[in-house]
Amino acid sequence: MSLIRRHGLLALASCAALLALAPRAHAQADYPNRPVRLIVPIAAGQATDILARVVAEQLSRSLGQPFVVENKAGAGTTIGTDFVAKAAPDGYTLLMATSAGFAAAPALYAKLPYDPVRDFAPVSNVGLVIQTMVASREAPFDNLQQFIAKAKGGSMSYASAGNGSTSHLATEMFLHQAGVQAVHVPFKGAAEAQPQLIGGQVQFMFDALPAVLPQVRAGKLKVIGVGSAQRTPLLPEAPTLAEQGLKGFEAVGWIGLAAPAKTPPAVLDKLNQEVQRALATPEMQERLKALSFTPAADTREHFARFIASEIGKWGQAAKNARIAPQ
Repeated sequence: MSLIRRHGLLALASCAALLALAPRAHAQADYPNRPVRLIVPIAAGQATDILARVVAEQLSRSLGQPFVVENKAGAGTTIGTDFVAKAAPDGYTLLMATSAGFAAAPALYAKLPYDPVRDFAPVSNVGLVIQTMVASREAPFDNLQQFIAKAKGGSMSYASAGNGSTSHLATEMFLHQAGVQAVHVPFKGAAEAQPQLIGGQVQFMFDALPAVLPQVRAGKLKVIGVGSAQRTPLLPEAPTLAEQGLKGFEAVGWIGLAAPAKTPPAVLDKLNQEVQRALATPEMQERLKALSFTPAADTREHFARFIASEIGKWGQAAKNARIAPQ
């Protein structure tokens, strides 16, 4: 075959390929042109669900199509997360991803039906939920150094929202770094654990800031330290555990937006742009603050790296706690 003829055939093939791609490219530029499902892997009414509805409202407004929240709860967020992992990668089924389903689940489930890295395309982080160390008002310690002295001098117990919960893993991460031990007393959720903590049956607990803030403001619990890298504007008087001597300690949950793997990059970029734009507005920042979330919009690439690092961090916490995958 002559070189001229070969180039001619290649040119025809290239034209055919471009024509075939044209409708797809147009569809991406026109995205979204029908309603989008936003899957929330927990029950309605919880803080993550409320945040998802706030985000859906903003995206509906900016992109001109309904973003419809659907709750698919169960199995520690894995049911809803797996549903999106297996959805068509067209941008019309999205996930309100959680640190529980992405970072902690690989260490807790031996047969996780999805891979949080391979099966998803990260869009953007949305909000951070700070794990906060709290104790009853009568606890004989008010700061990290007093706590460590008490823990080294006698037995100490802590409550959690259940075996393998974020509060459990955050506490084990803390104990490992602080070099002390405490007896774990698991409960069926934070709502069951808090009365026991307030009553002094256990000495301390790590829990999400939105869950403990009402009791702190009511004077029933005191904050020993927050698990964020910097002080939070939600509770500016509370010192971080890092600034009290636990260098580099950070325990935060997070909620972000993700799509099925192989979703077109143009769609992902468009969603990322709109999330960043929405979270930059004073209105959205105030709404997140009211829910006790810290806004955390970022690039797709940074969010992907963040997820990978979180999987390693929470996986190590599970190993420290000697939690065997079930």
